[in-house]
Amino acid sequence: MEKVVLVTGANSGIGLALCERLLNEDSQLRLCLACRNMQRAEAARAALLTSHSNAHVDLLHLDVGSVQSVLTAAQEVTARYNRIDFLYLNAGIMPNPQVDVKALFKGLFSRNVINMFATAEGLLTQQDQLNSDGLQEVFATNLFGHFLLIRELEPLLCLAGHTSSIVWTSSSNARRSAFSIEDMQHRNGTEPYSSSKYASDMLSLALNRHKNSQGLFSSVICPGLVMTNLTYGILPSFFWTLIMPVMWLIRIFTNTFTLTPYNGAEALHWLFVQNPESLDPRAKYHSLTSGLGTNYTQPRQMDIDEEMSEVLYSKLMELEKVVRKKE
Repeated sequence: MEKVVLVTGANSGIGLALCERLLNEDSQLRLCLACRNMQRAEAARAALLTSHSNAHVDLLHLDVGSVQSVLTAAQEVTARYNRIDFLYLNAGIMPNPQVDVKALFKGLFSRNVINMFATAEGLLTQQDQLNSDGLQEVFATNLFGHFLLIRELEPLLCLAGHTSSIVWTSSSNARRSAFSIEDMQHRNGTEPYSSSKYASDMLSLALNRHKNSQGLFSSVICPGLVMTNLTYGILPSFFWTLIMPVMWLIRIFTNTFTLTPYNGAEALHWLFVQNPESLDPRAKYHSLTSGLGTNYTQPRQMDIDEEMSEVLYSKLMELEKVVRKKE
């Protein structure tokens, strides 16, 4: 049977590159592009069909930052498909990023330059806000909306005798120090992106504890440093013009500077051809690119508090009940 693959945030960047690579791997799969902007989704679909004219590419309107949009989209998915083989949770936002320019230029000429670009630690903050559901926007889009989508699609993901995979696009910016279980929405901090990505790492671990017995397996990837619309939004264009030669030079000495969306999608594609039952639930699978341009995937153990991951799972279940009552 043809595999059914749903990708959130599929209209550009890593999501679109993943879709191209998946069709190159298996032209018979049923691919669903789940996007917030349908005009861009149509353009992405047209681009994919240009190179794969016989491919099955569906579109789904989905704004993971909106509870109602998630619930409506899940109903549509349930009506269209009788199962889901792969659910790629790739959509994400980093609103109003602020860069410490002094720290940036200081870091460019220090031993810490590679780690600075790879993790943005001590360099990058964001200004978050509440969305129409009364949730913090980054938390809602990067974490809770995807959690709610999983919950809604469980009948298609957890089928008897069937194995399915969830794959989260995380980040090297996912840091334990940015997350607080008492403030899981990160209302009081300045690093909501880092907090949300660490939370997704924890949630993946919790999902494996709760759902592996039902045939559902969750994995986490890091795409490396990739130049996408999200990345370009961090600094003014003239800054990128100045530092891009430095970044290409650094790439010779480190494998984490994947730079292109195609390279960044390496681990996402690699997981597509793996047996999910053989994967390490505590590993983050990193897309890596050698100085000579060779792409490969490498697992690295995550710094995860297992007890906290269970508390987070429980809190998300409680929040799910609250938002459902409002709908």
